[in-house]
Amino acid sequence: MTAKNIPRRQAIPILYTRGTHYDVGFDMGRTFASMIKNFLLLSGPLNDVYLPLYATEKGKNAYNETLETVKNSFPQYIRELEGVAEGAQVEFHKLFLLHMDDILPQSVKHLNTIKKQPVGCSTIIVNNDKERVLGHTEDALTETLNHYYFVVAHIINDTPQGKYNVKEERFMSLCYAGHLPGYTMNYNHHGMVFSINTLSAEVLRSGKTPRHFLTRALLSADSTDQAMKIIRDAGVGAGDGCSINMCFINDPSNLCYNIEMAPTEGNRKESTLNIRKIETGDHSYHANKYERIEIEQANQTMIDSSVSRMNTFATYEPAKSKQDIITMLGDCSGGEHCVFRENGSMNQEVKTIAIGIFDLNERTVALYSDNPRNNEPHAVLPMILKDN
Repeated sequence: MTAKNIPRRQAIPILYTRGTHYDVGFDMGRTFASMIKNFLLLSGPLNDVYLPLYATEKGKNAYNETLETVKNSFPQYIRELEGVAEGAQVEFHKLFLLHMDDILPQSVKHLNTIKKQPVGCSTIIVNNDKERVLGHTEDALTETLNHYYFVVAHIINDTPQGKYNVKEERFMSLCYAGHLPGYTMNYNHHGMVFSINTLSAEVLRSGKTPRHFLTRALLSADSTDQAMKIIRDAGVGAGDGCSINMCFINDPSNLCYNIEMAPTEGNRKESTLNIRKIETGDHSYHANKYERIEIEQANQTMIDSSVSRMNTFATYEPAKSKQDIITMLGDCSGGEHCVFRENGSMNQEVKTIAIGIFDLNERTVALYSDNPRNNEPHAVLPMILKDN
């Protein structure tokens, strides 16, 4: 049986690691080397599009200017990714290309767009007097099934690191094999809980900050203001876009947020943002379509899927509890573009690979590798918060 056709495993690997950024990266790479190497072999976008473009002069230029930008702002995360590459004994440029994602083909006007790319991730936030819960499905190409892990990391440096002078980070994050933490579902020791929904703008920018590095930096945020500052990325700005669903456990305002982030426009040197506050008594649903920023969007399949999932959510009463979230995120109606994706076939292009339910009042995260309607969580972990 090849790695490509292994059915869903009832397993969620979790690594606990402590050290510098490089140390943590190396531990991720060394621990999950086999999985990372497999994923690099199976990744259609990497092998069919990114690597051939990287071999061209235009592609190499776009790669180099983006790498230089990230090194200037976040050298510590480049060291972390170098640690992953060296720990797993794989080539760094392949991992960085995965973090650039569609910036490379879009910025060099590559006309053969990637047909196989992630078209999922749904987030529901419930924010009321009784419950504050964020639930998130992680949907990805079927080749990503069984190619992910959770990392619980405590990063300590002797000197301040990067443009925001960070010395300490402590967080939990789901990572795709070979990827940095941050671009999925996460919490940090400051009580920040956040999840990401991929959004696809038509025009992407090389030489700007890839979303994956901005969401990696978000893991260091100790306040809402700092989180907004990181996402805005003044002086550079985002090269691509995503939706950030965000809550702080100890925020006295009890606000949650959904932020739509789009690439920088024209000569502006900061991300394009639309910030929606989710007040007490309110709820939020977000998928993979820009709902508030007027922008030309790519990836029609992802838009169709988002519309279908949002329509499914609209058939329910507004979510008010953790159980409501579990019921809605486990919904398999809606045909091809359903919320929880699993048809039992390895030919299915996209599957829901994991679900996280973050309970801000209980300070726990429940992790599922299968439909939460029909299965108990694999683990319910306490959120490790910093003593103030």
